Amino acid sequence: MTSSGRHQMARNAIHHPGRWLALGVLVLAVLLVAVDATVLGLATPFLSEDLQPSGTQLLWIGDVYSFVIAGLLVSMGSLGDRIGRKKLLLTGAVAFGAVSVLNAYATSPEMMILARALLGVAGATLMPSTLALIRNIFHDAEERSFAIGIWGAAASAGAAVGPVVGGFLLENFWWGSVFLINVPVMLILVLVGIKLLPESKDPSPGPWDLLSVGLSLVGIVCVVYAVKEAAAHGFRWDIGLTAAVGVAGLFWFVRRQLTLPSPLLDMRLFHHRGFSGAVLADLLTILGLSGLVFFLSQFLQLVQGRTPLESGLIELPAAAGAVAAGLAAGWVARRLSVRIAVTGGLMALGLGLLTCTIVTADTGVTMLVAAMIVGGIGAGLAFTVTADVILSSVPKEQAGAASAVSETAYELGAALGIALLGSIVTGIYRGFEVPSGTPAEVADAAHDSLGGAVESAAALPADRAAALISAAQDAFTDGFQAAAWVGSVVLFATAVAAWFMLRGQKLAVGIVADLD
Repeated sequence: MTSSGRHQMARNAIHHPGRWLALGVLVLAVLLVAVDATVLGLATPFLSEDLQPSGTQLLWIGDVYSFVIAGLLVSMGSLGDRIGRKKLLLTGAVAFGAVSVLNAYATSPEMMILARALLGVAGATLMPSTLALIRNIFHDAEERSFAIGIWGAAASAGAAVGPVVGGFLLENFWWGSVFLINVPVMLILVLVGIKLLPESKDPSPGPWDLLSVGLSLVGIVCVVYAVKEAAAHGFRWDIGLTAAVGVAGLFWFVRRQLTLPSPLLDMRLFHHRGFSGAVLADLLTILGLSGLVFFLSQFLQLVQGRTPLESGLIELPAAAGAVAAGLAAGWVARRLSVRIAVTGGLMALGLGLLTCTIVTADTGVTMLVAAMIVGGIGAGLAFTVTADVILSSVPKEQAGAASAVSETAYELGAALGIALLGSIVTGIYRGFEVPSGTPAEVADAAHDSLGGAVESAAALPADRAAALISAAQDAFTDGFQAAAWVGSVVLFATAVAAWFMLRGQKLAVGIVADLD
């Protein structure tokens, strides 16, 4: 038989029946988790009015979900390799739906923070399982790139779709509805996934090391918390202690992985320049996109006075751009090069953020939509290609662990985007001067958050209320512009680094070699 004949037989043998329908189920899961990371952006004013959180509590409500996911992804990816990725995905889906109800009916800021943290635990079981299953369903390299493109488009677009879904729900229901929408979606995912998804796992996984699980969680959460608090409030001894605990935990985690016969994460993967470059680009792409979407949502509502649905629709072009770029990413990376695709994507996202440095209360829809389109295209291109590079670098038995690295970068980027860029916004915002004669309690509420300023101004005479709101809006705009500057500089610098780190990196072509 000729080599082309053998190649065609191999191609026919490995095509999993119903693989594209199975991909649809996986995309549904990743889209929902990505939407949940940003849907709170529009709900923030409503949630603030109902639960009355402090500024710090509001930031925790926004980012604890991503913190917990980031801290647990490596552990959950490794667990899926051991017990079965389908089993972990479906179990996580049930938990995600159940905890969403707890989020919807939270009655205090503390309860909301706890509910969001539990939702992060459930979300951590979903994300690495989806990408690992793609690795095992699609063995043809070009088909797999296209499947990852669809997956990446959903992950990138979810950040922009969240505000649209949230806007529709908030204009028709109360803020808890943005969580209840998860329940029927997860029900569909479980019922369809039971039938369509194949089970896969590492045949010789070794034990699941609980100490490594704890070290990963404590290390990541402590480090990110310390960064967030230092950026918002300046350096304090307790912040330094928290950072030291986190760094020590991560150092111990890395050392332990190097000595375990069956580590949660094979640290030798990072010796590969292309793998490390893809992870770095992955993380900072999502940092820029999530920070942009989270604070632009508040800017559009509280500064420009738009409705939640209008705000969501302005951000929707980012989703369209991400979807288009994600689907074309594999083609671009193969016809041009991986580093051109990733570097170009990072530059485009940086340009989108740079545009936001000149937005004001009077900025029109055209400029905002243009920034969203360019940023979405950049995010979809860079994120999809880096995910393909990361996943293609390992044997399929380690697909869960490699997927977890990609997803950890995604979720850590989302958490840091909100925390770091949010700390810049908050730090500048809190420094604005209230009009003379403003009562102390009103001034304190106004300095806590822009939503607090709008709400507390209702207790003042009309002229003083207008002056207070105007000063608060100007301060928030200054903070948003400064955060956009920082985000754009970070992305342009990452684009330069990616150009060198991804030199010579290629995507696989044809049938991959590690078939059973």
